Amino acid sequence: MKSYRLEPGHGLAGLTVQNRDEPEPGRGQVLVRMRANSLGFRDLLVLAGDYPLPIRPGVVPGCEGAGEIVAVGQDVTRVKPGDRVAATVFPRWLDGPFRREDAAQLGTMIDGVLSEYALLSEDGVVRVPDHLSFEEAAALPLASVTAWNALTTGEAPHPGSTVLTLGSGAVSLFVLRFAKLSGARVIVTTSSAAKAGRLRALGADEVIDYREHPDWSSEVRALTGGVGVDRVVDTAGPLHQSLRSVAPSGEVAFVGYWLSGAEGAAPVDPAALFMAGAVLRRVATGSRAHFVQMNRAVEAHRLRPVIDRVFPFEDVSAAFAYCESGGGFGKVVISHG
Repeated sequence: MKSYRLEPGHGLAGLTVQNRDEPEPGRGQVLVRMRANSLGFRDLLVLAGDYPLPIRPGVVPGCEGAGEIVAVGQDVTRVKPGDRVAATVFPRWLDGPFRREDAAQLGTMIDGVLSEYALLSEDGVVRVPDHLSFEEAAALPLASVTAWNALTTGEAPHPGSTVLTLGSGAVSLFVLRFAKLSGARVIVTTSSAAKAGRLRALGADEVIDYREHPDWSSEVRALTGGVGVDRVVDTAGPLHQSLRSVAPSGEVAFVGYWLSGAEGAAPVDPAALFMAGAVLRRVATGSRAHFVQMNRAVEAHRLRPVIDRVFPFEDVSAAFAYCESGGGFGKVVISHG
């Protein structure tokens, strides 16, 4: 089988393809013939060696992928050969709050799924909705589970509530879709009129161009009669503007932590945290339970992820380069054909 390998910190030069023997599943393991993968901003950080979690040299990269189980080891009971499954990003995080012992992540600390075959724990896979192609299912494990966790942990959105999500990246697109299912009013920030049109077509009630309105939190306040929104999903920052946008007793789900030091981002004043009167919660993707719950909603409403471009497995370097160029709308997917 062919398998990509990564030497972190070397960019695309550190990404190579190796030929290896097809592995055999041991006790509690499954062998998945990968059919599709997806990439995003997280993968660029891993490629650059600029990721918060340790990256093992020579690791198989990629935390998002879907495929078909072709073999199972002893004592496997949750799944069987022939099942269509997706990998969970944190295979040890099954349910409940995130703990340090759950931190082993595909594609950084342990081998990921950018490979023709992946050897995974049976606990680290979930069945995918039947109406999705493998390419669509591969778009779910990171961005959509993060969006689901960001929205549903705590008091979930409901008719009459207002959600703000920042930017038009993959997480925000899923936040928009899920929040609209709940009946919430959704405000989205973006950087261009073209993206604003596409966001409205997906159901956004209000779109704020943050290039035209750098102080976009003032626009959020104006759109909410000065009250603020019930929940902010902060994927891009700056955090101090999210705190100015949220209503008292609301919540900021903080996804874009690595951008807190980005150019133009102001340090967060402790007084701003206090005066916001809201909960600030860090979101680290989600558990297997989050993934299963989310899949039920995706299946019930026949949702399909927004896919930007599809690249062949043999051209992963081009897919990474496209991600790095920015400006896309939706997930970048790798198809194994």
